[in-house]
Amino acid sequence: MAGEPQADCLFCKIVAGEVPATVVRESETTVAFRDINPQAPTHVLVIPKVHYPDAGTLVAAEPGVAADILREAAEVAAGDKVDESGFRIVFNTGTGAGQTVFHAHAHVLGGRGFNWPPG
Repeated sequence: MAGEPQADCLFCKIVAGEVPATVVRESETTVAFRDINPQAPTHVLVIPKVHYPDAGTLVAAEPGVAADILREAAEVAAGDKVDESGFRIVFNTGTGAGQTVFHAHAHVLGGRGFNWPPG
């Protein structure tokens, strides 16, 4: 059921404390942790504690939680001191966009330059 923890979901297991992660922030609705395969000096994932497969389904069902993810992403950037130099927030939605874990999440990337369009 949407919103409920999924037994086979890596990120649900991180939320439950069953899988270790380097947590940098936690709120009532989100957990932020360092990516295990960083693509920038700052690469933190911000996930909702509720399970939805992607950003579109999350925002349709729980727009307040989606807003919480963006707020926490900004706090992560400030905490890593990349807020003034610039950072990127990325939601990959679907395999064609590079999503590999089907639990909505935002990537917070910073600490290096980024090209546009992304590639």
